[in-house]
Amino acid sequence: MIKAWLNFESIGIFATLALLYYGVAVALVLLVFSSPLKATIKTFTGVVGPFFSSVAILFALLTSFLSYDILERNRQATKAVQSEAGELQNVYSLSVASVTDMSDIRKALQAYVSSALQHEWLPASGHSAPDTDAAYDEFLRQLSDPSISRDASAAVHVAMLSAAVRAGTARNNRITLSTDRTGELKWISVLLLGVITQVAIAVVHLERRRAMVAALTVFSTGAIVALGLVALQEDPFGGVFKVSPVPLERLLTLPTTLTPAPEASVPVVPATK
Repeated sequence: MIKAWLNFESIGIFATLALLYYGVAVALVLLVFSSPLKATIKTFTGVVGPFFSSVAILFALLTSFLSYDILERNRQATKAVQSEAGELQNVYSLSVASVTDMSDIRKALQAYVSSALQHEWLPASGHSAPDTDAAYDEFLRQLSDPSISRDASAAVHVAMLSAAVRAGTARNNRITLSTDRTGELKWISVLLLGVITQVAIAVVHLERRRAMVAALTVFSTGAIVALGLVALQEDPFGGVFKVSPVPLERLLTLPTTLTPAPEASVPVVPATK
């Protein structure tokens, strides 16, 4: 149920929260002032305001913990994408700086990046795509050519292979984080504690309808906004606040074939007599 709710569009997420918290607020007001049980409920009059504060603090703490878990996962997802793009950029830069022609390596690199963006970005399945696996294997095969050590140098070859392996590790982290979700129990706890906080607000305002309506409206609006914004960040690679693919897309704009620079003409100085 929670997973299906988190997969809603932005409007659906906020509408569901509004229906829950505004609906509970209306139900509490009607129960206290218009139901046959109002006389019995009024016997609880006298509960002091700090009782509401204790429940509200628990709701705020759980919401903070939930927000931190989601933000930390999104930060790790951003770091994984940047690390993958950075290591691939290192391979590209070393191939350009080498005296040998490594255009095949650059083409294999861009083929891998293109496949990753096309097959592994959205929708996120949590598994590596076979086409991307094949593209990465071809990329490593090009880099494993022994002639690179002979023509460029062993140091350059080792550096390129190490960067490619680190890029593969960052890719695995990206795939894992793409489907990592907060436990449904945490979301249920936060949502239910928000409802309990509304009940606590109603208990401390049993004598005044307008004060209860105002307090419930303010709290419900705050809970809807806070929990809605947190829910929008649940999917690191989808939704409004998704991780940007720009670091990987920039690699596709780099040239695979380098044009040699024209030789500078040396001016002829006439001989002096």
